[in-house]
Amino acid sequence: MSATMSQDEMKKQAAEAAIQYVESGTIGVGTGSTVNYFIDALAAVKTRIDGAVSSSEASTKRLQGHGIPVFDLNDVGELAVYVDGADEANSELQLVKGGGGALTREKIVAAVSKRFVCIVDESKLVKVLGRFPLPVEVIPMARGYVARELVKLGGEPVWREGLVTDNGNVILDVHGLEIHTPADMEQQINNIAGVVTVGLFARRGADILIVGAPDGMRTLEPTV
Repeated sequence: MSATMSQDEMKKQAAEAAIQYVESGTIGVGTGSTVNYFIDALAAVKTRIDGAVSSSEASTKRLQGHGIPVFDLNDVGELAVYVDGADEANSELQLVKGGGGALTREKIVAAVSKRFVCIVDESKLVKVLGRFPLPVEVIPMARGYVARELVKLGGEPVWREGLVTDNGNVILDVHGLEIHTPADMEQQINNIAGVVTVGLFARRGADILIVGAPDGMRTLEPTV
């Protein structure tokens, strides 16, 4: 494997490896640049599935462009597998997600999936979560209040101006955090009035992490 492999090539490597986890029925599909490679690879095996539940309007359009039916989650119930990327991942397969603004729908789809397969390139692996600004989806009228509460937790929240989520809400990106206890912080932030959800996927992290790297793709599972 070439040491000069680009980040895009590593993303594609991880995305294509996730196809092996695609089962019959309906699958969950996430959002982002790595997931786009997965959707493109999924097109070649689309007869294997009935269709997909998508976490964003952008992914829905890409799936439909390949002729893959997209269903409302309320019409399908539990999903066998959910494939999505991440902005950061630690060794326990706890994640930071939401760089694309789809964190709430991503968290919902992950919650109803029996298996969550996360696909990343090796630059996303960190020892401590928080280097990537932590996205928090917020009801618009609560933006100022939630920002003040996030400061109390040690963060520096910045309003992602110009972005409105698919749910009609806003995003605060929290800088300056070192998240040593991700599950606890996830619960703390989710308990702030006006927060829709936080982009910490710790209480329900990934079941499998596929990492694209110059020296070859590798698969990680949580240590017990």
